[in-house]
Amino acid sequence: MAMKADSHNKMVFRRIWGWKGKSDDQLQTATSVAPLIPLKLIQVAQNNVEAVLESLNTSSEGLSELQSNLRRNKMGLNEIAHEKPLKWYVQFLKTFQNSLVILLLTLAAISLLTEDIKAAVIIFSMVVFSVVLSFSQEFRSSQAAEKLRELVHTTATVSRKDPRKDISPSLAQDMGLTLNLDVPDRQEIPIKFLVPGDVVFLSAGDMIPADVRLIASKDLFVSQGTLTGESLPVEKHATLSGDQLQIQNPLELTNLCFLGTSVISGAGTAVVIETGSNTYLGSLAKTIVAHKTVTSFDKGINEVSFLLLRFMLVMAPVVFLINGVIKGNWTEAFFFALSVAVGLTPEMLPMIVTANLGRGALAMSNKKVIVKNIDAIQNFGAMDILCTDKTGTLTQDKIVLEMHLDIYGKENEEVLEFAFLNSFYQTGLKNLLDVAVLDHIELHDSLKLEKAFRKIDEVPFDFMRRRMSVVIEEENHHHELICKGAVEEILQVCSQVKTNGQILPVDASILEQVTRLNQELNQDGLRVIAVAYKELPLDQRSYSVDDDTI
Repeated sequence: MAMKADSHNKMVFRRIWGWKGKSDDQLQTATSVAPLIPLKLIQVAQNNVEAVLESLNTSSEGLSELQSNLRRNKMGLNEIAHEKPLKWYVQFLKTFQNSLVILLLTLAAISLLTEDIKAAVIIFSMVVFSVVLSFSQEFRSSQAAEKLRELVHTTATVSRKDPRKDISPSLAQDMGLTLNLDVPDRQEIPIKFLVPGDVVFLSAGDMIPADVRLIASKDLFVSQGTLTGESLPVEKHATLSGDQLQIQNPLELTNLCFLGTSVISGAGTAVVIETGSNTYLGSLAKTIVAHKTVTSFDKGINEVSFLLLRFMLVMAPVVFLINGVIKGNWTEAFFFALSVAVGLTPEMLPMIVTANLGRGALAMSNKKVIVKNIDAIQNFGAMDILCTDKTGTLTQDKIVLEMHLDIYGKENEEVLEFAFLNSFYQTGLKNLLDVAVLDHIELHDSLKLEKAFRKIDEVPFDFMRRRMSVVIEEENHHHELICKGAVEEILQVCSQVKTNGQILPVDASILEQVTRLNQELNQDGLRVIAVAYKELPLDQRSYSVDDDTI
């Protein structure tokens, strides 16, 4: 039976951003750094569980406390690279690494050597005031940031093997080791103490503590937005399907989970593959920490300093020669040239700039914002447009249903009804799109769900088909298969389209109209989902992926 389809009777969703962008475009950040990821991740994903455990010299019971300690001493803590706070005296000395400050200190030293004490004291006082103000602001900010970081304690649940399986008590005594025989099978430890080979248990709400390979999973959905930018969770499985064996992007492998992501629902057991800087997220962090961008403020200060230096190198010798030739007193000419060089330098500039930046940092602190680098205030204030990504950090992390349209872009209530039935009766994870549809609670009563419909079966979503279907019985009359998914995937399984109460064949003109409207909506920053349906006889009781096709 041909599928009757609102194949562009579409639901259009808008995520609440501060700006509009192409929401269907995949972020390239993760794939652009793929060469930084060890091939070990891909190899581990393609191996069976037994081979993975053997390669990590572990078992399904995990490591013992002794094994964990030995590996941690060898490999270090499970921490990614980050800018560690400097000692206060190092941070103070780094404050002098400013071209204008160095120039002023040079002039102060020259004034001191030429016994111009008054000029030396004035210049040095301006420098000290500027440096101390900047240092005190940045030092307090770094301390506050460290205190905030110390408040966060993230733990993981690990399996601890009986230590007696690794070493006998007598041998441990000979080696001077103390065995803890009361270690429970499961224990909660700080994430930083994890090592490769640890077996961890994952459940809803957990942070993925390292790069791990799944051993077992049940309805496990993981949010990978921190790495891919996608708001929708990804379903994870303990085994790879055949078509995934050729994938070379670790993020697309469904039996791998990565540090920095989180579990949305379900449960799983996994073995730790990589920790710390060797993880996918850790490789990104190393590139960020290793290269510090020179800000426009730093560039501006350097340009002003070099301009003043060039003026001095030209003006001071010229004034010295002219004054010496005319007056014949070369000592007096030297001091006069020195005073010209000092006069060309704005001694108050560092103090004025730092005082203004400090005032900006104080204003930000009143808004509960910590400014770790005082020079960043200038960059922040110089912005005209601030663009952010779509991971939900600065958004409400919410999607709303904006429109429900037919293939010509006209509002169609039947589209919303089919979408509501699909989202209401599905038993899998209800993602943000389903939640947006189910917000139309008024349809629950108007459709008379309890009396008019009864669920028969469903065909779950998978990432190959990119669609999911539910089968419902409508008033004991017939079965109705309602399918929703990506526009391109729905179009491929539709032979007819319903518009204005008419059933029309899907021809080239219909495909062109649907594609054009879909592109226009995408360009407006809207995510588009298509809905289709077909009627089936009452005698069929079981359904599969073969049923949501033409």
